[in-house]
Amino acid sequence: MFINDCPKNSQKCSARFLGRFAFQPMKENPLLGPSSTTLEKMGALEVTMVVDKHQVWRLFTCIWLHAGVFHVLANMLSLIFIGIRLEQEFGFVRIGLLYMISGFGGSLLSSLFNREGISVGASGALFGLLGAMLSELLTNWTIYANKFAALLTLIFIIAINLAVGILPHVDNFAHLGGFTSGFLLGFVFLIRPQYGYFNQRNNPRGYAAPSAKSKHKPYQYVLWITSLLLLIAGYTVGLIVLLRGTDLNKHCSWCHYLSCMPTSLWNCKSQNMYCKSSQIGKQMNLTCIANGRTEMYTLGNENQSQIQQMCSQLCS
Repeated sequence: MFINDCPKNSQKCSARFLGRFAFQPMKENPLLGPSSTTLEKMGALEVTMVVDKHQVWRLFTCIWLHAGVFHVLANMLSLIFIGIRLEQEFGFVRIGLLYMISGFGGSLLSSLFNREGISVGASGALFGLLGAMLSELLTNWTIYANKFAALLTLIFIIAINLAVGILPHVDNFAHLGGFTSGFLLGFVFLIRPQYGYFNQRNNPRGYAAPSAKSKHKPYQYVLWITSLLLLIAGYTVGLIVLLRGTDLNKHCSWCHYLSCMPTSLWNCKSQNMYCKSSQIGKQMNLTCIANGRTEMYTLGNENQSQIQQMCSQLCS
């Protein structure tokens, strides 16, 4: 198990009595969790590692990591409310696949637009479940009774959750990527037989069955094929663009507003952090130029990106 670096490198850990499981200081990580360096070593999504070192597996591993206790609790509560009903109706295999593939889609879209820092969390996968609930309602439209009320309620919930994504420090691209993936996957995984269909094999011998309906309606087959093709094409193109190192922000001047909308209350621009450093052996002293804070770190095999993350934490 990877050992958290807070007890080793800092005297200001939260819940220090937990030893190796202690949390970073609240000023560095208010979600009660490890440092960004620890998360990066454990598999957080970092675009430079994916592009330069071809660590594509980070698009999956970041789904299972969270920034802290509060982060994981919020996501797991959401998973309980959303996932239980879907799993009871469609089984853990289909919902599990939908969850993981949606999470991958969220990570992929996030990495195409968010080029700085790291990203962790299952929010993309959770939004995939929301998207799947919407497409499941649409593709199985004929079997529902209060369909319009259910549709309006679901759209309202989705809109509220996506609106939260325009706040700073929220990766709404992961939400949008997960939601879109889940919406398309719902047409593939969550298709139901139409009302009135029954399996001819279960008829008793000698029973004269009425004219049987086909298992699915034609529009369900059309949605199934179209969604599958769009998913394959989208993931293929996205991976090619990502591994070529293309920054889509340069090709879409307004897309950043989908993840953060600047207002008079907050600023979406990331502030550059600069530090002075001095090193003796494995001991490195960092001083933040902006606030004058100084911290001593014990280095292992940290690269320049990880040292910059230390500087950002020191200046935050």
